[in-house]
Amino acid sequence: MPVRPLVFHPDPRLSRPAAPMTLSPEAVRALADDVLDTLGAVGAMGLTAPHLGVPERIVVIRLQPDEPAATYVDPVVVWASDERAAHPEGSVSMPGVIEPVERPARVRVRYRDLDGAEREEEAEGLRAACLQHEIDQLDGVFWTERLTRLRRDKALKRFAKLKGQAGRKGT
Repeated sequence: MPVRPLVFHPDPRLSRPAAPMTLSPEAVRALADDVLDTLGAVGAMGLTAPHLGVPERIVVIRLQPDEPAATYVDPVVVWASDERAAHPEGSVSMPGVIEPVERPARVRVRYRDLDGAEREEEAEGLRAACLQHEIDQLDGVFWTERLTRLRRDKALKRFAKLKGQAGRKGT
């Protein structure tokens, strides 16, 4: 399957909620394969179809390069702990910017697998943070929206500066 180009912040497609999956099982598998191939090519831990400009509810997560990838179709958080934890977060759609984000420490996610079977998974730690981050993206919530206004403004300025530097290197 092909590696697809990424959508970069502030592209409006990143702030639009993805629609529930209506694709055929074959099309779902093909899109999931594209998301997985792109995730590997960019070295991410998690990636969604909206990162590729496709407004479908698919998440692929692989926290370590040597572990199998997990694919979540139409995932939703159905329970979150009161306990909170902060993890460094960033996005392939905003490369070079990482900030700690506080989220529930544990979650339960309901989703369908690639065979269409309903599943639930409980996660904690980095997996819980990654699932919440990617499900937020499916809901049109870019990760910087979870920051305080001051930290978000600093992150956006840092990204603008990085983009400007990259533009000058290319000329």
